[in-house]
Amino acid sequence: MLIVQIAGGLGNQMQQYAVYYKLRKMGKDVKLDLSWFDPKIQKNMLAPREFELSIFKGLDYEVCTDEERDYFLKRSGLQKLTGKIAEKLGLRDNSNPKVFTEKEMYHPELFSLDDKYIMGYFACQKYYSDVLPELAQKFVFPEHSDEMLETRNRTLAERMDGESSVSVHIRRGDYLDPPNFAILGNIATEEYYENAMNYFLVKDPDTHFYIFTSDHEYAREKYSDESRYTIVDWNTGRNSVQDLMLMSHCRGNICANSTFSFWGARLNRRPDRKVIRTYKMRNNQPVSPEIMHDYWGDWILMDEKGSII
Repeated sequence: MLIVQIAGGLGNQMQQYAVYYKLRKMGKDVKLDLSWFDPKIQKNMLAPREFELSIFKGLDYEVCTDEERDYFLKRSGLQKLTGKIAEKLGLRDNSNPKVFTEKEMYHPELFSLDDKYIMGYFACQKYYSDVLPELAQKFVFPEHSDEMLETRNRTLAERMDGESSVSVHIRRGDYLDPPNFAILGNIATEEYYENAMNYFLVKDPDTHFYIFTSDHEYAREKYSDESRYTIVDWNTGRNSVQDLMLMSHCRGNICANSTFSFWGARLNRRPDRKVIRTYKMRNNQPVSPEIMHDYWGDWILMDEKGSII
């Protein structure tokens, strides 16, 4: 048996589900572990999260039992002792051979695993690019909880379908906090967004940009020309998933270094779509053009200076 841990925000949960789905499609005996969302665990988190995959209508999955999880995670006395020694020495505890932990951007060996508990965020497109059309059918968006806003979203989606529309996802908020900024900052820069938008404007001067961000004040100041920009600011809380739905209707997608961004583009099934993403995801993750183009297929890679790689 294989067990995939579900953890993190919605974008990460969707990636973990994508790996689960791919393994299941390969004929593997695989289940999900949702215990990370136990209130006892979440109360100690700096940013508590909820299990959000249940938002999608009829999404099918099988959850492991406590006993099945314990088979992989319950450690012997010797393993616990080894772990404590490793912790004191500042080393990674590799004492549990039944656990597979993602350490690199892409692990091709993932799909040959058997009898493992699998931990990771699995952002790399190469893991599940071949099943994305099927996943787009499985991630069925719910209706907005507000009937008026549901109508507004559906009207906007139809407008996006019929025009030269491009979504722009801008991640600020927690990315600006000092610890996060060191790892995630100065990647999706203003130069990045300006040049990404110019890429689409050169192709069609009538391109209309839809701005998705939690920093609405910044967006209103930066993108105030309503003839060129629409700021989508009404989908909040658990209804934020509606932003993914709207992104998927655009002809083009400009992504932040954010898994939420990526899913707005991944679920876009328009045959004429173009996607731009940041060359780097994290400042502490080495990248090279050859590797990134292999891992991200037909996506356009742009660095922090706004240059296409």
